[in-house]
Amino acid sequence: MTRRIQTLVVASTLSLLLVVIGLWLPVPFVLLSPGPVTDTLGRPDGKPLIEIEGRQTYPTSGRLELTTVEEIPRLNVLGAVRGWLNSDQAVVPRELVQPPGTSDEQIRQENTAAMIDSQDQATAAALGELGVAATGTSVVVYRLGERSPAEGKLLPGDAIVSVNGTAVTTQGQLRDEIARVRPGQPVTISYVRDGGEPARADITTVPAPDDQGRPVIGIITTEKRSYPFTVTIRLKDVGGPSAGLMFALGIVDLLGPEQLTGGQTIAGTGTIDAAGTVGPIGGIQQKLLGARRSGAVAFLVPAGNCADARESAPDGLRLIRVETLKDAIGDLHALADNPQANVPTC
Repeated sequence: MTRRIQTLVVASTLSLLLVVIGLWLPVPFVLLSPGPVTDTLGRPDGKPLIEIEGRQTYPTSGRLELTTVEEIPRLNVLGAVRGWLNSDQAVVPRELVQPPGTSDEQIRQENTAAMIDSQDQATAAALGELGVAATGTSVVVYRLGERSPAEGKLLPGDAIVSVNGTAVTTQGQLRDEIARVRPGQPVTISYVRDGGEPARADITTVPAPDDQGRPVIGIITTEKRSYPFTVTIRLKDVGGPSAGLMFALGIVDLLGPEQLTGGQTIAGTGTIDAAGTVGPIGGIQQKLLGARRSGAVAFLVPAGNCADARESAPDGLRLIRVETLKDAIGDLHALADNPQANVPTC
């Protein structure tokens, strides 16, 4: 073998080795693909996803499916290329789903908190639509702040019962009771986790970032409403706020004598607030694909997502444009009576 051929062989081998190594290098992208769909009227784990106790419920038919997006947060070059070539998937910069400087655990906590809040907002919206008034409120941990002194002591979803023995039921009362001590002094927080027995946590306060004289314990809270009966939503391994609309519709369907689906499979997505306003979400393309694969005939699309939905809607899936819970209920009643009814579309 001549020196020239030896050089070419070595160079080719090294080049091939570098290409192979390069394909496995990590890249700052996330892969999005269609995730599982879940029937809010169903029993995914043997128990109703939405359980209502203390109030009459009515039989339902059909399915009201919430849709999800599956994320693969760690990609190499090869995985990214495969995702780009697959029309069912999307490759997006990681910073769009995980802001710089945040950890996986922080994202998990925020998604859990957003899911808890979306369930409360959905319940409030649905019961408000049905004319059921709240009977009270409680303070619930939404998420922990950065370098929170409550880290390891409180978790998103914990219901705060009292501060230093004084009961609190609103965010204002919580702030007032904590403000009775000076920054650097401890407070005793009584809380309930996952419906269990009350527990206590001693937390040393720190100065508020915007007011060094005001003590805080590093938590962001929300107010959870209570009603004359109990609505429990069970959904595992799903985070974020985008299931709010479908939760609300499931509650309305169970509590109302008129069925919403007309026996059909209806899918959808969208955030919701207590007033019933539906907001846009991410990953609409992947959610549409997941819905069609599940057999859905119509998809409830937040108005803010309509432009993207039109570009990627699979054949056979009707896009229904919604801005409020009232819109969605009216549209579903119309479709139940007549599948060809003229309702707002994207």
